[in-house]
Amino acid sequence: MELVQHAGTASLHLTLAMCDYAHTREIAQGIVRADGITLNPLVFPSIEEITYRFTRELEWDVSELSFGKYIALASGERPAPMIAIPVFPSRMHRLSAIYVRRGAGLRTPKDLEGRAVGIPEWAQTAGMYVRGFLAEEYGVDLRKVRWVQAGVDEAGRAEKVALKLPEGLGVEARPQATLSGMLESGELDAAITARAPVAFGNGQAVRLFENPRAEEAQLFERSGVFPIMHVVVVKRSVYEQHPWVAVNLLKAFEEAKQRCLRLVADFTCSRLPLPWAASFVDETLRKYGPDPYPYGVAPNRRTLEAFIRFAHAQGITRRRMEVEQLFARESLGAVKV
Repeated sequence: MELVQHAGTASLHLTLAMCDYAHTREIAQGIVRADGITLNPLVFPSIEEITYRFTRELEWDVSELSFGKYIALASGERPAPMIAIPVFPSRMHRLSAIYVRRGAGLRTPKDLEGRAVGIPEWAQTAGMYVRGFLAEEYGVDLRKVRWVQAGVDEAGRAEKVALKLPEGLGVEARPQATLSGMLESGELDAAITARAPVAFGNGQAVRLFENPRAEEAQLFERSGVFPIMHVVVVKRSVYEQHPWVAVNLLKAFEEAKQRCLRLVADFTCSRLPLPWAASFVDETLRKYGPDPYPYGVAPNRRTLEAFIRFAHAQGITRRRMEVEQLFARESLGAVKV
C-alpha cells in the first residue's frame, strides 16, 4: 500500500490478486478504475494459490478469496486480518460436483448414506453448498456418511482452517492418497469436488445426477440460492486506515461487470467463442433478470443466509454469523452505477 501525491490529488496504490474473469478484466486492464485508487493487478490461474498465499502471508492489499475460508476466519474470536466487500466474482450451481464410482449403485442423494465419500477439503466452498443442499433439500444425514479428505489428483492436500465438527460427524484425512485413486480402487464410492477428478475424465466415475443442469435449475427454483464461491476482501490494515476504499472498490467492480453484461448481450457480433452464445445469454437474462450476477448484500441475502447456515451446521464457523458481520459496514448499502 502506498499513497502517492500527483499535482494536488492523492492516489492510493494497492495490489490486487484475482483469477481472470470477463467481468473483472477491465479492472485488471485499467479501463475501469476505482476513484482515488491505482491498482496493481496480479492475475493467477487458480483460486487455491491465491487463497493459500493470502491467508498465510497477506501478500497483497485486495484479494479474491474462497468464501469458505473467509467465513471460517471471520467467525474467530479475534477480527480476521481481512474484511470482505459484497463482490462475488465466481458463482456456480454445484450439484454437478457430486461424482460417483461407476458401478457403485448410487442413484439418488440418499444412497450416499453409509458410503465413503471423498472431499478435497471440508471447508471447500463448493462442498459446503453441496452438503448443505444434501441435508436440507434431499434429506441426507451427513453423520451417516464416511467422509474422507484427500487431494483430488495429487496427494498431500490438507485442511487449511480449524474445524469444530458437530458430534457424530467425522472426517478421515488421507494425505498419501488421492480422490481419483480411491475412486478407481473402490475405496471411495463418491467424491464431492469443484474440480473434476481424473477418474471422471477416464470414465471410472460419473456424475450422480444424469442431468445436473436440470436438477440445479429445479433446486434454484425451490431454494432461491445461487451459490457464491468467491468473495473480494481488503486487508484489514488498509481498510481501517482508508475505510472509503470499500465503497470505491465495490463501485468499480460493479461498473466492470455491467460493462461486460452489456457487451455479451450485444448480439451484433459473437462476443463469446461459442455457437448459440447469443441465445444462451438471452435465455439467462430472461430467467435471472437484467443482472444475473448481482453484487451487494440485499439481492444476495437469501444465498448469504443459506451459506452462513451451512457453514455453522458443518462446524466450519466457530459461531453463527450474521450477514452484516461479514462485510465492511460502508459497503452494506446499495450502490448504483
